This record gives sequence, structure tokens and C-alpha cells, in this order.
Amino acid sequence: MRHVVRTAENAGATGLWACDHLFWHRPLLEPLTSLAVAATASTTATLGTCVLQLPLRSPAVVARQAATLQVLSEGRFILGLGVGSHRGEYEAANVDFSRRGRLLDEGIAAMARAWATAGDIDERYRQDPATAIPVWLAGTSEATLSRTARVADGWVPVFIAPAEYGSTRRRLLDLAAAEGRDPDAIDTSVVALVCVGDSAEIARKAGTAWLSDLYALPPKAFDRHIIAGTAEDCAAGIASYHDAGAGHVVVMVAADETLDHFGPLIEALRSGSATTRSHERQGVAP
Repeated sequence: MRHVVRTAENAGATGLWACDHLFWHRPLLEPLTSLAVAATASTTATLGTCVLQLPLRSPAVVARQAATLQVLSEGRFILGLGVGSHRGEYEAANVDFSRRGRLLDEGIAAMARAWATAGDIDERYRQDPATAIPVWLAGTSEATLSRTARVADGWVPVFIAPAEYGSTRRRLLDLAAAEGRDPDAIDTSVVALVCVGDSAEIARKAGTAWLSDLYALPPKAFDRHIIAGTAEDCAAGIASYHDAGAGHVVVMVAADETLDHFGPLIEALRSGSATTRSHERQGVAP
């Protein structure tokens, strides 16, 4: 993991992201523990969960873990949260799947209360030290957009095409303005599923097969979501999300060898093969 983190950061990754499942049909490391390793193996990259299923956990414990990661990373940590979509995982964790949205709302509020105790000398049971922890939310449902507009610092959806991303992003920012918030205060990002290959046909077949194994769904379920092709083709796909308003693109490589795909993609972006702007950022989800 330290090798992956260092190599990705040296290649140009400005973000390193860890996904989350408590129960899964493939080996998967716990994200907060993994990011503690990444915090000591990196120097400048943002570190984040993309995303942590908060309803499956104690909010007070997550608040402490997030604050610890913020200290270890010297302020580089983002707490990405979501509810997931796998009923069986909730059943395995003995959590009511039907209440996942309400549990997320309650959990975000509980974490805010825990962080607010920092520095209160009259409160013996508090969470010090004080840390500022950005909270990003995933999802594209109206409930998620409303929740993000009310309480989140950022938005990071997945399985959304660039054209749909642009219109949904505008909807989110309109909701934020209606809540009396500055829309510019919300970081709008996106997860892009990417597979680099010798051709679009070869890369698409390999990438959708890998995603099919990961999610236990037919390959065709991912056909319209994946960015596949040469490094230049994939760089152009990344640029289309930036053009739609994404400030940060989390690159989820649809292959086992993450760095073999991410390195050529970064080189293509740097070479000017795709239209990019100087402030645009790419992150990798190992």
C-alpha cells in the first residue's frame, strides 16, 4: 500500500481515496485504517473515504477516527459519506436498511456535536484536539442532493455521465442557494470509472468484466458508465467531467493493477492530449 500511495502521488495524484464495505464477496481493507497508512506514506495528496457507509457505524467513533486522520495527515483528510445500496450488507451488520437515510442524517448531526466539544474546558468528556473535517456526500437522489445542500462541504457521486452530472450539479447548487448557503462553498466532484487499453473495444470489455466481478452484476450494467480506451481517450473523458463543473475527479481504475492505468492517464493529461485547466485535479482510488 505504501508503494501504491507513493507511486501515485509521485505520478501526479492529488487525491488518494479508499472505498468501503464492511461485508463483501471479495477481500477488502477497512478504509480508515488504510488511510492511516496512506497519511504516513504521502506528503501532499488529499486523503479521503469515497465513501464511508456511516449508518453501519457508531458516529462518535467515526468522529474520533476522522479527527485522528486529520491530525496524522496534517489537514489533508476528507470524510466522504454515503448510505450504500446493498441490503444484504446491512442485514449482515444488523442495521435496518430502510432507515439508512435517517441514520445518515442522525450520524452527521452526532459527529458535529462530538467535534463541537473540542476545546470546551467545562466538558470533561470531549473530543480534542479541535479539527476542521470536510464532509462530502455521495449520491444523486433528490434526498441526497437536499442533504448535501443543507449540511455537506462537498458532493462526490458515481455512476453518472458527464451531461447528467452537469445538470444534477446545477440542481444541487440551486438547492444550496435556496438554503441560504454560498454555492461556491460546496466542492463538486465525481468518481470516474476508467480502464486504459490498446483500444476502446479492448479496454471496455476488460473494464466492464472487472466491474462485473467486483459488484456481482452483468458487465453490460457498466457499459455506459465506464471511460475506456487509450490513455488519450480516457483523458478526454476526464476532461468532459471538468467541463461539466467537476473540480476533482476521483479515478477508480477498473483493473487490479491500478498504477498501470493511472500513470499513462496522468501523462496523457499532462501532454495536452485532453483540454484541461491548471486548477483541475485528479485523484486515484486504489
